[in-house]
Amino acid sequence: MTQILNWIFSQYQDIPTHLVVLEFIGVFFGFLSVWYSKKEHILVYPTGIISTAIFVYILMVYGLLGDMFINAYYFAMSIYGWYYWTRKDANNNEVPVTTTNKKEHLWSVLIFVLATILVIIIYSANNKFNTWTAYVDTLTTAIFFVGMWLMAKKKLENWTYWIVGDIISVPLYLYKGLVFTSFQYLLFTIIAIYGYKAWKKSLNNNKAAV
Repeated sequence: MTQILNWIFSQYQDIPTHLVVLEFIGVFFGFLSVWYSKKEHILVYPTGIISTAIFVYILMVYGLLGDMFINAYYFAMSIYGWYYWTRKDANNNEVPVTTTNKKEHLWSVLIFVLATILVIIIYSANNKFNTWTAYVDTLTTAIFFVGMWLMAKKKLENWTYWIVGDIISVPLYLYKGLVFTSFQYLLFTIIAIYGYKAWKKSLNNNKAAV
């Protein structure tokens, strides 16, 4: 156990203290955000806003431009999702969990393609396509773009995108030396699996009520 802890903290030897503290805070609020999302709780958005604002700065410092861009996107979508989730229908009921229809699937494909193109442009403009992590970052960015949009729309399938993207992100951040962030994505993967089950149950309950 001691060897594992020594290895973890050795990754931060040359990292400024303020970045380590910020990463820890960002991970904490990111964890809370995913947990509240699983619970269909509106606090998913204020906690997510804090986490994404912190990671925009951290990722800019580390040069992970795709993930920096996606966290800025998360920030904006969190504001939209906060508004969307608090809407009420004529019977004063909150927006329920639903599945993605054909039109929304097409939108998902479009968002994926546009996000990929945008990240390629960003990396190319900054001459950052010099390591394999840039290509992986491009892929995860596009996946998470779709996942965040579907979550804001309260679509069940958002969890599928989160699970795939989280699994890919674990080794990516570990390789980059962001150990706490890598561990965060491992926890995200586990929570996303349970989140899918919880939202599926909510969806079935809504259908039964109708």
